[in-house]
Amino acid sequence: MRFLTLALAVLAAAATTDAAAPPAGQIEVPAMLIKIVEQVDVPAREAGVLAAVSVREGQMVEAGDLLAQIEDGEARVAAERARIEAEIARMNAENDASIRFAKKSVEVAKAELGRSEEAVRKYAKSVSASEMDRLRLLVEKGGVEVEQAQHEFTVAGYTRQIKLSDHQAALQAVQRRKITASISGVVVQVNRHRGEWVKPGETVMRILRLDRLRAEGFLKARYWSRDLEGREVTLSVDLPHAAAAEFPGKIAFLDPEIDPVNAQFRVWIEVQNRGLELRPGMRARMTLKLP
Repeated sequence: MRFLTLALAVLAAAATTDAAAPPAGQIEVPAMLIKIVEQVDVPAREAGVLAAVSVREGQMVEAGDLLAQIEDGEARVAAERARIEAEIARMNAENDASIRFAKKSVEVAKAELGRSEEAVRKYAKSVSASEMDRLRLLVEKGGVEVEQAQHEFTVAGYTRQIKLSDHQAALQAVQRRKITASISGVVVQVNRHRGEWVKPGETVMRILRLDRLRAEGFLKARYWSRDLEGREVTLSVDLPHAAAAEFPGKIAFLDPEIDPVNAQFRVWIEVQNRGLELRPGMRARMTLKLP
């Protein structure tokens, strides 16, 4: 009788174990924790007084949205001055009048020298030697003036490039006074407010990315394989005031280190948070179908 009772107990335990075991051909992780993949401490890039703060805690923002504005009056004046200087440099760089005038002066000097040389060939001593020297000097001077004009034209081109760079730097100085979102997400903390002074590198607010999250859990060591990386999985999450919902995910990371105590390794699942229904801190169950 005692043997029969013991046998029935063993069979009942085996049945219970088989019922709790996952179906053949798949792996299940009953406890995974939803975590944040990306968060950003948005800094100030210039020193100054905050002229405006455009967002509040809990507000959703898109990458590139204006979050706050540092006073930029002086920076705008400097940018306008740099723009005008760049325009003047452009006009100088495109003006070749001095080159054309120098070349024309050389042509006139050469023509006058040629006429004087022709007169001397026909009528000796019709033009004095000193006058001939003066005409030759004018031709040489004209050639030097052409070279000088070409040199100044080249320098004007380089000056234009410098002024354009100065203008770009001035525009960037204006842009650096705009505090924008580098990622899409929700503003969870605003550290500075309108009228306060901020320094470069000082955190003005913090943003959490919610459209892509990570589920972290542990698998038994016997499942460790590079082939698992990139495999698609299903996450089941019990949502507040709703039935369990399923979210598709993908294995993004397998920890190469196996815990010697429990013979498990860590695994990360990246999941797209459709409708922003998931929140960091939620629990999930993972199912992975084996090939």
